[in-house]
Amino acid sequence: MEVALQNLLPKMVEPPISFRIMIFQGKKDLLKKLPVRLRGYSSWIPGNYRIIVLIDEDRQDCHDLKTQLDQAAKQAGLSTKSTQSPHEPFQVLNRIVIEELEAWFFGDIDALRAAYPRLPKSLQYRALYRNPDTIPGGTWEALERVLQRAGYFKGGVVKKQAAQAISGYMQPDRNRSKSFQVFYTGIKALLRF
Repeated sequence: MEVALQNLLPKMVEPPISFRIMIFQGKKDLLKKLPVRLRGYSSWIPGNYRIIVLIDEDRQDCHDLKTQLDQAAKQAGLSTKSTQSPHEPFQVLNRIVIEELEAWFFGDIDALRAAYPRLPKSLQYRALYRNPDTIPGGTWEALERVLQRAGYFKGGVVKKQAAQAISGYMQPDRNRSKSFQVFYTGIKALLRF
């Protein structure tokens, strides 16, 4: 996700802004450390700083997960998009990638094909990939199958390499993943204030 965000965030904001990505050792680590981290941020965060928390759904109830993220921010004294009215500024944007980051890659088939040109042109018309957030059996596994069938990564997909290649071609406005578009519109709302 870090590699993809390094490519995507500059495409999402005008004018360009500086940002820092904090890495956790998976979802459990983020959820464990987030309350303490947010309390620490709330004690010094300047008024023009914003925090984005982005996490994979990984088949967890997304409403429960979102509530947990919003509660961590609220307990730290930080405002979230969910707790503010649409016309008020907020400090924390909590977003969930449905189901995994690879759904965002399937949301931009043109980017997938630009990174891996041997992928079939018909990929975006196949029923399985029309709604990238509902690909059965895991989006990571689906991406690996598609790439291997096209002759890439015979020994297994290198996630970082694939994320770098695909996200470099992604265009936020054309992505068909609903969770990506919710993330994208949330970023635009976050930076509006």
